[in-house]
Amino acid sequence: MAPALQQENAPASSAPPSRLDQKLHQILYKEESRPVLAPKPEIEVLPEPPYPIHPDPVPMTKSEYQKLNAIRTWKTWGSPYFKSRWYKNDLRPIIPYLFTEWKCNLDCHYCWSYNNKVKGMTEDTAKRSIDWLHSIGSRVLALMGGEPLLRPKFIHKIVHYSAKKDIFVYLPTNGRLMKPEVVDRLGDAGIATVNLAVDSVKDRKSLPKALDPIRPYFEYLVKRQHHYGYTVMFNINICRNNMDDVKELTEIAHDAGIATDYHINETPMMEQDHFKHLDENVTYLTPDDWSKVDDLLDYLDDKRHNEGYKMVNQSKHMQEMKQLMRGAVPPWKCRAGQNSLIVRTDGTLAPCFPMYSATHDWGTIENPKFDNAQLDEMKKECSTHCLSTCNYILAYCYDTKRVLKWVAKQAMHGFKGSSDTIQ
Repeated sequence: MAPALQQENAPASSAPPSRLDQKLHQILYKEESRPVLAPKPEIEVLPEPPYPIHPDPVPMTKSEYQKLNAIRTWKTWGSPYFKSRWYKNDLRPIIPYLFTEWKCNLDCHYCWSYNNKVKGMTEDTAKRSIDWLHSIGSRVLALMGGEPLLRPKFIHKIVHYSAKKDIFVYLPTNGRLMKPEVVDRLGDAGIATVNLAVDSVKDRKSLPKALDPIRPYFEYLVKRQHHYGYTVMFNINICRNNMDDVKELTEIAHDAGIATDYHINETPMMEQDHFKHLDENVTYLTPDDWSKVDDLLDYLDDKRHNEGYKMVNQSKHMQEMKQLMRGAVPPWKCRAGQNSLIVRTDGTLAPCFPMYSATHDWGTIENPKFDNAQLDEMKKECSTHCLSTCNYILAYCYDTKRVLKWVAKQAMHGFKGSSDTIQ
C-alpha cells in the first residue's frame, strides 16, 4: 500500500469543539451584539476594469522584475510600516484581510473557513472597504475566503480598483478556478502576489487542495510572472496525512523558483456550528505525529538555510510550531486589531481569522471600535492557542531595529531580492 494511502486510511482523531477558554468564548459570543454596516444614500459600485490594459505584454528582464517588486514593496509595505510607527496610537492596518467570500468550491476536511449559506460581499461593501482602508494609511489588501475566485469578475474589479490606488493586492486561492484567462486578467489589472494553497500532489477526499488537478494552471501562472510582475508562492498546511506531500511540494516550488509558506494543522479555536469534520478527522495531528512533524520542520529549515530555498516562515516560527502542536505556545506580541484586521463579507470588523464568527462588536468599516485594553486582555488567553503565520511574522517584524537591519542587508545586495525574511 502506498504511504499516502496508508496515511489516508489511518485511524482518525476527534477534537474538542473549541480550543479557546470557555469563559473568553462566552464573552466573545454575545447574542445579537455584532453591528450592522450603516448604508449610504447611494449604493457604490466598482468601476468596470478595461481589458487589456497591456496588450501582449513583453516579459520583463530579471532586473526590471526585481526593480518593480522592490519599488512596490517599499510603497505598500515599507512606507506604511514606518508611518504606523510614527502614528502609533492610530489604527493603521499594515495587513488588512478582505473576506469577499465565505463560500468555497472545495471541502478540505480540516477547514472551517467557509459556509456556503453565507452571501458574498457586495460591490458597495468592497469599494467602501478599500476606500476606508486607503484613507487610514493601508496599502496592502489580502483577498480572503472561502474561495475568492468563485466570482472572478468581482475579483478583477477589486484588483483593478485597488492597484490604481497603489495597493498591493494579495490573492490566496486553491487554484481550481484560476484558468489562463483569469491569470491574464488579474495580472493585467495589477495583482501583486498569488498565494496558491496546495496540501497534496494528488487529489484526495480529505485534502482536495491538490496540485495535479491544477498543474496546467499552475504552470501558466508561473510562466506569466515576468509578463505582469506578480509573484507566486505555495501555501502548505502540514497535516497528519500529507508529510510526504509537503516535501514533494517544497521541491516543486523550488524547481519553479517560487517561495513556500507553512502552517501547522489546527482544530478550530472557536466553535463553528457549520463545520462537519470535527470528529473522525484524518488530517488532525496527534501526539504520535509530533516527532514526525519535528523532523519535517527541521528538514524544511535546513533546506532554507543550507540550500537557499525561499520560505516565508522564519526559523523561530518553525521551531515554535513544534510547541504549538503540543499546546504550549511561547509568548508573542500579536498585533491583531492594531496593525492587522479582517473585514467580513458584511463589512463588520474583527481582529483576526479565528474571531470571524465571534459576535463581539469591533465595529464596521468607517466606524471601527477596536479597544486596545479589550484586545490585550483577550490575547492573554487566545495567543496561547494561536501561532498565526501572518500575524506572527507581523508581530516579529514590528521591531524597528530588526527592520532597519534587514533593509541594510538588502541594500548591500542592491535590493535584488532575497530568499530570506527578517530573522
